[in-house]
Amino acid sequence: MFVELNDNNFENETNNGLKLVDFYTTWCKYCQNEENVLKELSDNGFWIGKLDCDKYPEIAKKYGISGFPSFILFKEGKLAAQFAGYHTKSQLLNKLTSYL
Repeated sequence: MFVELNDNNFENETNNGLKLVDFYTTWCKYCQNEENVLKELSDNGFWIGKLDCDKYPEIAKKYGISGFPSFILFKEGKLAAQFAGYHTKSQLLNKLTSYL
């Protein structure tokens, strides 16, 4: 499931369960390539949140996001992992399943 995140729903959406948030920009080629990988994960039942950092720079700044794409994995509302750069489906699956 894809959820578009913003200032109004970010905290509530990431507050429980295992949530992977993609911090992206629309102009980033790596972000555009990552989109298909994230869609596959989402289609397989993983919750994926997407935050457009050009629209919501305050949230990106709060988490120290400086490169794109960047990811934060939240578990029960707490930051469990943070990583940046393009990742294959198997790389992301390995990260996600290690926190299940």
